[in-house]
Amino acid sequence: MSLELLILGSNSAAFAHRRHHTAQIFKLQDQHFLIDCGEGTQLLMKRHKVKLSRIDHIFISHLHGDHYFGLIGLLSTMHLFGRKKELLLVGPPGLKEILQLQLRHSETSLNFHIQFIEFTPGESELIMDHPKFTVITLPMDHRVPCSGYLFREKPKKRRINRKVLPDVDLTNLDIMRLKDGEDIKNADGSIKYENKLITLDPNPSYSYAYFSDTRLRAELVETIRGVDLLYHEATFANDMKERAIQTYHTTAEQAAQFAKDAEVGKLILGHFSARYKELDPIINEAKEVFDNSELAIEGTKFVVDGK
Repeated sequence: MSLELLILGSNSAAFAHRRHHTAQIFKLQDQHFLIDCGEGTQLLMKRHKVKLSRIDHIFISHLHGDHYFGLIGLLSTMHLFGRKKELLLVGPPGLKEILQLQLRHSETSLNFHIQFIEFTPGESELIMDHPKFTVITLPMDHRVPCSGYLFREKPKKRRINRKVLPDVDLTNLDIMRLKDGEDIKNADGSIKYENKLITLDPNPSYSYAYFSDTRLRAELVETIRGVDLLYHEATFANDMKERAIQTYHTTAEQAAQFAKDAEVGKLILGHFSARYKELDPIINEAKEVFDNSELAIEGTKFVVDGK
């Protein structure tokens, strides 16, 4: 199995240069996550052939409009399309109140239930414990309560070596035990099938970290060390470093140094200021520090599968 990240929107506060507000689709195992939902997200989903029905989890980083103004429209469309499945919505304190107010004044009662989870500002906490993966919050340093998210697959089971299957007699219980790393024994306790001879190592477990709007958070290096994929905001190039500090944002150079220190597999830069019509200053600055850096160009899909 692999993880996939599809960039829908990659700009910061304003739509500019054909770049839209922040939104992305993250796929892990058989689950689809919408991470942030700026204005126009559902149109971008349609453009890139993302089915609304596949989205069962939405994660909002904070309550600046370029990260959630598309949410009420998306929920309304899900309602109009007859959605019945429960939706998990994770976000900051206040988001539930905002949505309830919008729904109340439009006299709308959604066909589906929303399970709200509010993250605790300033803290890292386990927000989702799925049988196959976990999600924890990553406290950002921004003007309003803001959180990033860290997705980690849990360790996978060993794999049966199909090349030896014709030569062994295994029950379903045997297969389960082998995948758990056990040997198969005879009734007298002797080893019938040695695990390492008929199994293969588990497939790799992958990870993804999402850093939304924030000043540099060097203290989180150890938390995300070695992740396969890191999305980090890079609103400005380094010539605007003072502006980045003032507005609680990060430069491309800072994001790249953070990625290098954390020994991540790949860095994706996004949340670009409208002052940059061309993004060469952003990517060139990052690559000088961390070569495996790429831009969050809308419509680009990043895949991690070990190949």
